[in-house]
Amino acid sequence: MAKLQEQPMIYRSGFDYLQKLKKNNHRDWFNDNKATYQKELELVEQFAEALLRELNKHDEIETPSGKKSLHRIYRDIRFSNDKTPYKTNWSGNFKRATKYRRGGYYFHLEPGNSYLAGGFWAPNAPDIKRIRDEIAFDAAPLRKILKSKTFINTFGTLQGEQLKTAPKGFEAGHEAIDLLRYKQFLLIRRFADKEVLSDRFLNEASSTFKNMRPFFDYMSVVLTTDTNGLEL
Repeated sequence: MAKLQEQPMIYRSGFDYLQKLKKNNHRDWFNDNKATYQKELELVEQFAEALLRELNKHDEIETPSGKKSLHRIYRDIRFSNDKTPYKTNWSGNFKRATKYRRGGYYFHLEPGNSYLAGGFWAPNAPDIKRIRDEIAFDAAPLRKILKSKTFINTFGTLQGEQLKTAPKGFEAGHEAIDLLRYKQFLLIRRFADKEVLSDRFLNEASSTFKNMRPFFDYMSVVLTTDTNGLEL
């Protein structure tokens, strides 16, 4: 069993394993190296557990444990042209507690492609209509968040798929059409391998997620009230 560290972190050995798995992405190699996988997975679980503790210092998380936050390494290949059976990253997500806290936290750790993200990946039709109605009524509160120094320094800009034209029911010339066209509302911060493998990454991850809060708080109010501001 891996020894619990005082400051859980992402180790070079975990990235080395993922790189080898990428070159040998088949069941025989995976099964032959199952012990290494279990050891590295346990270290990632310890990191995720520590990150959960940090998140609960500035938010309320429903996900019960770091282990429960992790995604399975086995790929769903039923509808994919890529039939390689295993993911070559460590990833997971944390769900915020209660219906009044909207948005979620996601981490993706992969050699050369690591990032932390949060927001709304696939909002349902009523939610995206409510968001657009609020933006159309007054985009200033959201623009203030997106233009804040902390937001820009952490995430740069709001990301996500956008419509090429105005959404149904909104004028193409609306002053907030740049925001109204969003179909997804994502906050993403990318990290170099050196940053992920640093003993400071746990704190960086926690502060990155904390910096999502103004955006989440705005969206949570919007999505739990009607257009008159009354609680749903």
